[in-house]
Amino acid sequence: MIQYGVILFHTTSSVMRTEKLLLKTGFKIKLVPIPREFSSDCGISVRFEWDKHEPIRFLLEKEGVEFEGIYPLSNK
Repeated sequence: MIQYGVILFHTTSSVMRTEKLLLKTGFKIKLVPIPREFSSDCGISVRFEWDKHEPIRFLLEKEGVEFEGIYPLSNK
């Protein structure tokens, strides 16, 4: 079973920038509504395979993309 994580953002422009950057660099992602267990200023999050969270965080920080946090999703 694949474990997923989400990236939360303050603005939709950061979501769009992240989507473009991660797709360009080959990450498998999906834009999804914020899961119920989280809250954020922006209603959209980026879902990704959790085992990629460290390289994704590194890339976002390197590129100066603002994000609220990166969190694992619970397996329900």
